[in-house]
Amino acid sequence: MSGTGTILIVEDDRSTRMALIESLQFEGYEVFWAGDGQAGLEAALKRPADLIILDVMLPKVSGYEICDTLRRHGLDMPIIMLTAKGQEYDRIQGLDIGADDYITKPFSMRELLARVKAVFRRERRLRSLDEPIEFGGCRLDLARRTLYRGGMEIALTKTEYELLKCFASRAGRVLTRQALLNAAWGFDYYGTDRTVDRFVTVLRKKIEDDPARPRHIITVHGAGYRFEI
Repeated sequence: MSGTGTILIVEDDRSTRMALIESLQFEGYEVFWAGDGQAGLEAALKRPADLIILDVMLPKVSGYEICDTLRRHGLDMPIIMLTAKGQEYDRIQGLDIGADDYITKPFSMRELLARVKAVFRRERRLRSLDEPIEFGGCRLDLARRTLYRGGMEIALTKTEYELLKCFASRAGRVLTRQALLNAAWGFDYYGTDRTVDRFVTVLRKKIEDDPARPRHIITVHGAGYRFEI
């Protein structure tokens, strides 16, 4: 028994849910659960888990809606989706809205446990990663919380650093303005989209060769921003 971390299971089928709970607890994980989508969403927002195992077809609120809502709130814990559907569209839809992995019912418990362990290994690597992130002529030193460009240190405010760290550590992912507000300012901050836009303008002046034609902080119209290494 070597598992560590908290796992939220959102599954309305009692037999499947109990099998998951017993297997994951046996592996050493701390497990809590919800039996419908509304309760699952409330549980995930109230007590963010290290991992969520989320059924797609749920009463009241679907798994897709839960995943999408959590990502729009800036919560980026790994999500493994359970689906009885095998169509490619359903798998892609889940991944597009922010799921990290999926497994199709019926599944073997051994396979699911292997997926869970793989997710936790990846997350540990990411959390322990303090290597500088390099992009263009810039280097963001996470250990020293400093930005260098062309070998010269570039002054960043605390908020600018947190925003740039959020971008750089989630390169390639589309981030909504609300997610960026939560990551850089905190969940209790009541800012607006314009707040994020103003800080993005400042950051672009500090890291882009041509802020008017950015190569790193890319605007995704109707969605938010995407950071490109």
